[in-house]
Amino acid sequence: MIDFKQKIAEQISKVASLPKEEIYGYIEVPTDEKMGNFAFPCFKLAKELKKAPQLIAQELKEKITFEENLVKEVNVVGGYLNFIIQEKAMAETVLKEIHDKQEHYGESTIGQGKNIVIDYSAPNIAKPFHIGHLRSTVIGGALYKIHRALGYNCTGINHLGDYGTQFGKLIEGYKRWGEEYNIEEKPIDELTKIYVRINNLCKEDESVLEACRDNFKKLEDGDEYCTQLWTKFREVSLKEFQRVYDMLQVDFDSWNGEAFYSDKMPEVIDILKEKNLLVPSEGAMVVDLSEKDMPPCIIEKTNGSTTYATRDLAAILYRARTYDFTKAIYVTSYEQILHFKQVFETAKNLGLSEKYTDGLVHVPFGMVQLKTGKMSTREGNIIKLEELLNEAISRVEEIMKEKNPDLEDKKEIAKKIGIGAVIFNDLYNSRIKDEIFDWDTMLNFNGETGPYMQYIYVRTKSLLEKAGYIPNIEEIDFGKIEDEASMRVIKQIYNFGDSLKQAAEKYEPYIVARYLISLAQAFSSFYNENKIIGEEKAIQDARLYLTYATGMVLKAGAELLGIQMPERM
Repeated sequence: MIDFKQKIAEQISKVASLPKEEIYGYIEVPTDEKMGNFAFPCFKLAKELKKAPQLIAQELKEKITFEENLVKEVNVVGGYLNFIIQEKAMAETVLKEIHDKQEHYGESTIGQGKNIVIDYSAPNIAKPFHIGHLRSTVIGGALYKIHRALGYNCTGINHLGDYGTQFGKLIEGYKRWGEEYNIEEKPIDELTKIYVRINNLCKEDESVLEACRDNFKKLEDGDEYCTQLWTKFREVSLKEFQRVYDMLQVDFDSWNGEAFYSDKMPEVIDILKEKNLLVPSEGAMVVDLSEKDMPPCIIEKTNGSTTYATRDLAAILYRARTYDFTKAIYVTSYEQILHFKQVFETAKNLGLSEKYTDGLVHVPFGMVQLKTGKMSTREGNIIKLEELLNEAISRVEEIMKEKNPDLEDKKEIAKKIGIGAVIFNDLYNSRIKDEIFDWDTMLNFNGETGPYMQYIYVRTKSLLEKAGYIPNIEEIDFGKIEDEASMRVIKQIYNFGDSLKQAAEKYEPYIVARYLISLAQAFSSFYNENKIIGEEKAIQDARLYLTYATGMVLKAGAELLGIQMPERM
């Protein structure tokens, strides 16, 4: 595919004082499409040339030249140099690339040879997998898929919460009352009941709490009985969690949780001791970070036990050695911003090269805000994620019964729409914003939602089905789709690859979600303004192929977000 930005950068660099690579990075896509396809801000040259940006833009316009049939117009608007690409050239390069790449359109090799580790989801075993885990799971899952599409070698890690005194409590509770609970049938519910019961007993009887601590110490020391129970709790929990991950189209390459690092923490402590960085503070051992204007990083508590920070530091050492990462990305709520600042700063003292410590990235996100009374499934203030997803499916089924009662495979289609709506709602805004969870908004088939995007995809499929064929790319007359509505779609499709790169650079899946809505809206306008089937053959073929291309990109983009597309709805 022709890289029009590259062509523009090459021509500007010939007459300006900047290398083409730098110019390429400055070239923008104007928010107002009437301004052109691309724009170069001449403010970047003003200081060096000691001229007004508008004057620089005018001079550049007079000097640069392009090969025939590539750039249609070059205009000066303020301090910007705007470029309008020849419609036929844009249409041809986009649709031929779709033909060549098919579902891999938009992918690239910019990440080739680079290893990315992404730590996301991380629920606590033996506890409900609730709505609080949704954001980390879908944001992390999308970043994993987007980076992989850009050629990175990705390792998705589920850093499970499977370590700590709570397991000593669970073991004690199971010892006492295990026969009363069927943890095989409803593991999380039953283990939660045991945990609540033993926790209450601990509050009443200090000796019970001491027995729980002793159980955890035995677990740490490898006691056979305690280890068997812990393994059982972990296995039944993961079986429950996997159902949710399957629904969300999320995968992991590693399930190494906190417990995995239990024998790796002593090395962290030894390194920090050798460097005289561990200092006592109120009975605990900490790394002083006052020079970085941060509270101390606690490595050992007053009772000698380790902390989340100790395990995260051990994980950084292990992941650097095992995966040789370019970046290690941690997807957690913004409540942990300080924690990761402390951990990343402390990690600089572990003897790792700067390659690894500079590659540590925390990707924070906002919380889920619920509208009162909108959720039907509650356990105290916990909303289980699986039941939430099933609720979304049920609501879509009700809508479908009303709008299309004769539709076949309603259950499967409702599953794709309902779950897709939940995922899309989560990813549609910048991750740092708190998510508003509102059924009426997310299940709206006419708004900027997952169901709307899926509906437009289904429309592309039905048009192709009605026509009965996909045109041969060799026979397409690209001059037949130079009208404004067609070009709006083509420009959007052209920008798909850039949207993936931006989403990866900024760790923002919402860039892809918003892109898909823009493409869907552009196609809706194209559909409304153009007769697709029934025109003369050359026009019909060109418009049909554009329809085919739109569907291809909508599906590819949705799958990167973890959303499955229905073929009808």
